[in-house]
Amino acid sequence: EEGPQVRSKIIEKTQMPEEDFFGAIGWLARENKIRKDKRTFKVGDTNLTEKIGEDAGKVWEVLHKRNDLDISGIARLSKVKKRDCYSAIGWLAREGKITAKVAVRKK
Repeated sequence: EEGPQVRSKIIEKTQMPEEDFFGAIGWLARENKIRKDKRTFKVGDTNLTEKIGEDAGKVWEVLHKRNDLDISGIARLSKVKKRDCYSAIGWLAREGKITAKVAVRKK
């Protein structure tokens, strides 16, 4: 068991992309399993509900109207920072409200 960690250490230890990290934070916050104190994340009752839940509501409204957006479009239309969109998407995914697909753009 490692105990409380800053974002960079969690990303380094898990080898997950930053986007996945923020998505996981949203998922865990929805499950009431993670909290953030200053820069440190730790297991415990969440204190992230207000921020991530509010962002999830904004993202949901955008996706409810248009379901063909990439993360940049979601961030722009919801007026939520891109990294916060990933947390909101993790939250919404945990609630079973969204699905995602990977699209490859032709150059």
